[in-house]
Amino acid sequence: MHATDDPIRSAEIIAVGTELLLGEIVDTNGAWLAATLADRGVDVYWSVRVGDNLARVRDALEAALERSDLVVTSGGLGPTEDDLTREAIAAVAGETPQVDPDLERELRAFFARMDRSMPEANVKQAWTIPSAEPLPNPRGTAPGWLVRLARGGRTRYVAALPGPPRELVRMVEHELLGRLPLPGERLWSTTLKTGGVGESHITELLAELTAGANPSVATYARADGVHVRIAAKGPDAETAETLGRPVAIEVAARLGDAVWGADDDDLASVVIEALQRSGRRLAVVEGATGGRLAAALSAADERRSALAGAVVAWQVDAMDALGPPAASLQGAIAAEAAGRARAFFAVDAAIAVGELRAMDDEGGGVSVDVAVRDAQGSETDEVRLLERSGPWVRDRVVLRALDLLRRRLHDAR
Repeated sequence: MHATDDPIRSAEIIAVGTELLLGEIVDTNGAWLAATLADRGVDVYWSVRVGDNLARVRDALEAALERSDLVVTSGGLGPTEDDLTREAIAAVAGETPQVDPDLERELRAFFARMDRSMPEANVKQAWTIPSAEPLPNPRGTAPGWLVRLARGGRTRYVAALPGPPRELVRMVEHELLGRLPLPGERLWSTTLKTGGVGESHITELLAELTAGANPSVATYARADGVHVRIAAKGPDAETAETLGRPVAIEVAARLGDAVWGADDDDLASVVIEALQRSGRRLAVVEGATGGRLAAALSAADERRSALAGAVVAWQVDAMDALGPPAASLQGAIAAEAAGRARAFFAVDAAIAVGELRAMDDEGGGVSVDVAVRDAQGSETDEVRLLERSGPWVRDRVVLRALDLLRRRLHDAR
C-alpha cells in the first residue's frame, strides 16, 4: 500500500526541554499550537513534555507517529549537545543528518548581519535529512524541519519548530501551515466569562447543552470566574458559526447577568468601559488588597478618564487621610469609607475594600467587606475565603470587587 496525502485530521504536540520538566519555564507554545491547529480543523489529542534525552525524544516521536497524522515538536533545535530534536527525528526516519551548504551560508550571513562571528557549534543548525524540508527562520538561528514519513499506508508529518515563541509563531504562520494538507473543516468558538456563580450551578443551568458534540459546550473554572466555551465545526467558517452561534445565544440567555464578558475580555476593562460609556468617574479605597484593585483599574484606564484616584490604607490608620471612623474597614465602616472617598475625589462612585478578619467557624478562613457608594446609595458584599492571606486571597477579593462594580454599574443604567 502506498502512502497517501490525505488531509491531516489529528495532531500531537511534543515540547522538548528538561527545563519544562523542572518547572523553570512554562510551555506556552503548546497552548498556542493547539488553538491554532483547532482553528484549522485539526484535533490535538495528545500533548507531552520530554527532557533533553535522545532515547526519550525518539520514543515520544515513535509513539506519536503511530497515532497522529501530524507531530509538532518545539525546542531542541539549538547548537548545544543537549539540543537533540534533529538527531531524534533522523533516528526515527532512519536517515543521517548532513550539513546543507545553502543553510550554512544563510546561517553565517545571519551572524554577519549581527556583526558577530559564528561559533562552529552552530553548524549543526544547518543540518538536514533527505525526508526533511527546511523551514526558514528569519528571527533566529534555528531553521525548522518539515519531515514526511510513511506510516501505516499514510503520510505522517513531523514539524520541528524552535522553542522561542516569537520564532515559533512566525514559522508556523508563514512557513508551516501553507505546506500542510489541512482539512477543509473550520472551527468556530467563543468563550463566555461569568462571575458570582459556581461551576456546578452553571452546569445545572446548561444541562443538556453540555451533552452535545457539535456544537459542544464545556465549562472551565478559571482565576477570573467560570468560563463556558461553545465550539462548532463545519465544512467552512460560515457554516461552523451558523451551527455554534445559536447555542452561544442560548447559553448567554440561561446565564443572564452572570456573564460579564467573552473571549479576550478582562473584568477590569469591562468595568472601565462601562464607566466611560456613561461618563462616570470612580475612586478606590483599599485595605486588604494593598493596591491591586487600583492597579487593575488603572491599567485598563489608559485614557485616564474613568479612575480619578485611590487611597491604599495598608496600615489601617492611614485611612485618617479621608477621615473615616477609626479602627478598621469592616461592615458599615467600609461603606462609610467608600462614601468619604466619593466626596473627597468628587466622583460618581467609589469602592472600598476592607480588612481581613477571621471567620467564627473552625475552617480557619477569613472574610472581607467590599462596599460601593454611588448616587443610588451603598451596597456591601462580604467575601469569604478559606485561606488567611497571600496573593490568592488578594486576587480573589479584587475579582469580587470588580464583579460588584460591574453589576452595580449595569443596574444603574
